[in-house]
Formats: sequence, structure tokens, C-alpha cells
Amino acid sequence: MSPSMTARAITETGPARRQLDAVDALGRTALDKAIAGQPIDDRQALHLLALPAAHLPALLAVAGQVRTRRKGHVVTYSPKVFLPITNLCLDRCSYCTFRKDPDSPEAWTMLPEEIRDWSRRGRARGCIEALMCLGDKPERAYKAYRQTLAVLGHASTIDYVAQCCQLALAEGLLPHTNAGVMTHDELVQLRPVNVSMGLMLESVSARLRERGGAHQQAPDKDPAVRLAMLRDAGRLRIPFTTGILLGIGETLAERVESLRAIADLQTEFGHIQEIIVQNFRAKPATRMAAAPEPESADVARTLAVARLMLPDMNIQAPPNLSPHDHRLFLAAGINDWGGISPLTLDYVNPEAPWPQVQALAATCAAAGFTLTPRLPVYPQYLEGSAWIDPALRPYVSALTPAAPARPESARPAGAEAAMQGVTHVG
Repeated sequence: MSPSMTARAITETGPARRQLDAVDALGRTALDKAIAGQPIDDRQALHLLALPAAHLPALLAVAGQVRTRRKGHVVTYSPKVFLPITNLCLDRCSYCTFRKDPDSPEAWTMLPEEIRDWSRRGRARGCIEALMCLGDKPERAYKAYRQTLAVLGHASTIDYVAQCCQLALAEGLLPHTNAGVMTHDELVQLRPVNVSMGLMLESVSARLRERGGAHQQAPDKDPAVRLAMLRDAGRLRIPFTTGILLGIGETLAERVESLRAIADLQTEFGHIQEIIVQNFRAKPATRMAAAPEPESADVARTLAVARLMLPDMNIQAPPNLSPHDHRLFLAAGINDWGGISPLTLDYVNPEAPWPQVQALAATCAAAGFTLTPRLPVYPQYLEGSAWIDPALRPYVSALTPAAPARPESARPAGAEAAMQGVTHVG
């Protein structure tokens, strides 16, 4: 559909026209710009984030049309196994329950046999992605963990992650690693065994590192450090996932600045394959246990603005963190739900079970979309030889096109998802 046809589709229906006419001049200019097929600028984005609730339908109508024009009527997800290699971490974010200290009975480091076993079980259930998720640089903080690495035959966490990726590949899965902040050399080391990697920017706000901020005790959450890694990934031509975290003390202006920083990286390198807009969830026994969570409309508004700032981008919202808002987020312009596992928990948000794939597919269908599984690397990065290491080509070819998950994979993770036998050695 051309921009002019889209403009007529939005503005020539009575309700939509009335919604757009009710928006103030700056907001209407921004929406008209988006309708015409152009990305909105930062001033316009900030204005739209601050629109009153009565004008939200107009924003969503435009964002939804922009999404459909650029992405069609397909919404994707990645069938995955979540492999929490270790939950030890250098950082102490104010909202996190994933990280543990070595002396905690809940601390673990997965063993090679466990990586192999869970990868095999995941592939048998139709999974495609092996999400390697772990804490930042625990060897810098814990002698006990350095001893664990020595027992496993490795000098660093990244060395061990590389082995885990090889094990997952051997079982037919495609690794996607999120190991926190990595150096240039570490990215180089993992590139031959990962089809994509990820690091949440979260926010460009340096204030959050100040006393009382969400990242006060998290040195690797320094935005300059994270942006430097994102640039390294771009230079190395690694397909990359990043995103922003809503509700951790950032201002609306800082949300826009964070999205703009990601947009600038994409313009320079072209490696950002998707942007996650993730809502903070308050968890007991954390410093932010009493902090307010973002409202559904706030998340939807931010998703819509992200779509209008980056109209060609894959925009993702984690479905398990907002189980009652799937229709709303589809209306706001998303085209991807991210990873969903039939087998393992979301260990970062264990209180939030994955949706049933069949139920999510029905929700998408009711809104006019087809839910389709995908690889953990988007199709445009499979063209040519620049983005995927040649050693990975046979593994990718074996899973292209992605086979749908088996029917039983539609069930949410159950009791078997508890990581029995996952231990911390030493």
C-alpha cells in the first residue's frame, strides 16, 4: 500500500478522522509525517509520548498502519530453549532476581551435559533457538566461580559460553548469546558459533548509575559501555538484538534519546535486527519491589513511537510480561513477540509464564495477523556472506524455512522446566 493510500485508509474513516482531528497541531504534524512514510524526529516523538490518553487511539491507528505497510500481516516469534548458563553476576541491578552470589543455594552454573540434554530436548519439541543467557563477568567478582571455570577447563566465562554454543549447534539449535557486556575480542570469539547476539541498552540515562538509581551497583550498565559494545558488534557485522527497559526511573525524553541512539547505530552499521520494548516488573526482595510498573497504555504508546521513529525496524514486546495486553500491543505496531519456550522458564522473569502458542496465534488471527515461527536471525541477514559466519551456514540451512513447533510445544513450561541438576561446581 502506498503512503497516499495509507493516508486515505487512516483518515477517510469517520472514527479515525475524528481521532486525528482531535490531536493538537504538533501531534497531528508528527502523525501526518508518519502517514506520508517518513520517520518522525525526536521532538515529535517526545510530544507523542506525552499525548493524553484520549489521543492514544489516533497514535495507535497510525503506528498500526505503518507496521502493516512495512511488515505486512505476519507476526513472528522464535521457538527457543532458555539456557541460563550461570546466574552469578558482577552487577547488582535494583530490580533483578536472576543474579545470585556463589554461596546462595539458588546459585548455579550449568554443566556441559545439561546444555547438551536441554538442547536435545528443546529440538525434539520444535525449538530453533538456544538462548545463552548469563550474568555479566562473574569471574571478576568471585574466586569460587573462577575455580568453577578451571574445573570446566576454561579461563573465562566467554570461553565456556563458546563451548556451550558448540554443544547446542551439535543438537540442531542456533545459538543467540546475551552474555552482558563483551569486549571486541570476545565478540570475535563468539561470532562463529552464534547466528545473532544481544544486549539490552535499557537506557542512555547516566542518572540511573547515581546513588539511589536502578543501576547504582551495576557498572556494566553504564550506557557509554553498552553503546561501545553495540558499536563493536556493528563493526563486526553481527546481527544484533537490543532494546529499552521502561519504568526504571528514566524520563520520557530519555526514552526518546535511547531509541535515537539505537536508530543512529542502525543507520551507521545496519546490524540492529530488532528492538525490544520491555516493561519493568517489580519483584519481591529487590530494592525496586515497591516501584510502580509501567501502565499498559504507557507501554503501548512507547511501542507506537518506536514504530514511527524506526518504521522499518522489527519491534518486539515480550508477551509473558503483559499477558492481558497482546491485542493492544498488536495495535501499537509490533511485528514480533521474541522468544517463547515450550520447555524452559523465563529465568529472568520466572513469575511470568510463556503464553501458549496456540492461544497467542488465535489472538493474532483475531486481530488480522498470522503468527509464524522464525529463526533467531532475521531473513535479511541471511542474504550474502557478510553477516553469518561460513561455519554456521549448514546449521542455518538445515532450519530454513523454520519448521513449526510440534503441537505439544504450545503448552507453557511446567514442572519439568525446573532446572533439576543445575549446580554450581565448587
